Amino acid sequence: MGSVLYKIAKGAVRAYCALFYPLDVENGDSIPEGNGYIICSNHLSNLDPVFLSATMNRHIHFMAKKELFDNKLLGALIKRLGAFPVERGKDGGRAINTAQELVKQGECIGIFIEGTRSKTGKLGRGHMGAMVIAKEVNASVIPCCITGKKTFIKPFTKTKITYGKPLSIEELGLLSDDKRALRNASNLVMEKIGQLRAEQEAEFEAAAKKKGK
Repeated sequence: MGSVLYKIAKGAVRAYCALFYPLDVENGDSIPEGNGYIICSNHLSNLDPVFLSATMNRHIHFMAKKELFDNKLLGALIKRLGAFPVERGKDGGRAINTAQELVKQGECIGIFIEGTRSKTGKLGRGHMGAMVIAKEVNASVIPCCITGKKTFIKPFTKTKITYGKPLSIEELGLLSDDKRALRNASNLVMEKIGQLRAEQEAEFEAAAKKKGK
């Protein structure tokens, strides 16, 4: 039932985005079924989970702040759609365990690696929670970048969403037990997201110049 509900919700979300938030997506349909992945994205707006769910061929399970589950109706709905709670300001041990189990089962989880929305639009520093999960369950990490025209997300203007190449734990340097490996891996993912951002901004700039001719 949860899968059916997710498909219905996904269809509704795609229709909503087509009307109000046109999306330009790269590689959203390139993630094969069967293996668990961790999608690590930057975070610009409250609509980011909606955008990723609408553009990825796989079902994405998101960590959602615990307060959303306090509303019984909303909590029941987002739980059926695959979300699970994380309590801000704490170590998030239960949420990490849930994420690990989902990935072991071959599911995709979505994590906004910066931990919070960017108020300036600039990329922040990545947190290490996603790297802990990747290391524990030997899961590849997929960097993802969301960028709106002039960086921010606005209605009726194009938003670019690009999914990068999956990074194995070997590529992330997570085979080492050195605690610095987690920080280095997080930095590498942010570097990849930064590269995607540069490509997206170049595309926006090229489109603007072409339009000006």
